[in-house]
Amino acid sequence: MNELVLVRHGQSLWNKENRFTGWVDVDLSEQGLGEAHAAGALLREQGFDFDVVHTSMLKRAIRTMWCIIDELDRMWLPVERTWRLNERHYGALQGLNKSETVDEHGEEQVLIWRRSYDTLPPAMSTDDPGWPGHDRRYDIVPRDQIPCCEALKHTVDRAMPYWNDVIRPQLLDGKRVLIVAHGNSLRALIKHIDGISDEDIVGLNLPTGVPIVYDVSDEGVPGNRRFLGDADEIEAAMDAVKKQGSTSK
Repeated sequence: MNELVLVRHGQSLWNKENRFTGWVDVDLSEQGLGEAHAAGALLREQGFDFDVVHTSMLKRAIRTMWCIIDELDRMWLPVERTWRLNERHYGALQGLNKSETVDEHGEEQVLIWRRSYDTLPPAMSTDDPGWPGHDRRYDIVPRDQIPCCEALKHTVDRAMPYWNDVIRPQLLDGKRVLIVAHGNSLRALIKHIDGISDEDIVGLNLPTGVPIVYDVSDEGVPGNRRFLGDADEIEAAMDAVKKQGSTSK
């Protein structure tokens, strides 16, 4: 039996400032670097090893991945980067402080924008310099697939082809797979793996830098999900993620 391990990147600079980040290429904070190295050290101490690594096109995930495989002394592992594992695109909300956005629009509306399965946030214009279509790293992506905003549903829709065509065959082949990505792209994968409903996925909050482990059967089927680390600390971190959309008052 092999393992599939998912890790949300360490705390980013905009996580620290409680901003909507999305596809903006923000780096890790000092705390985030520490979380990334700690995740790698924990995986090493518990005897995990991997055959292939997947990550996004965004540096907070890539740098977290580097820290983890460095701690594992596996810098030589093959790494596949894909835009399909990028964070959900938050549209015109990107860069805004979440609590200040609650103050302006109300907690219920911001919760819908943050956690609704299929409700889109306000869109970013394709004329905006920050639209990913202006970034050459996405030249390989068809223009009509580059988002101006996304709900979780759209993140699921773009992540599933990568799961089905790339990751799933590796699991079937007995590969030990590490995926280092983002809160919503990982929620998309977990929704599929665990069969979580559109309604219940709203309540899943993933802390930064905490390994999530699935034991994978010989048939390539991931089993029960578990978190590695101190249970009380993980619960507190999940609660902190949930409260990111609370009022600043």
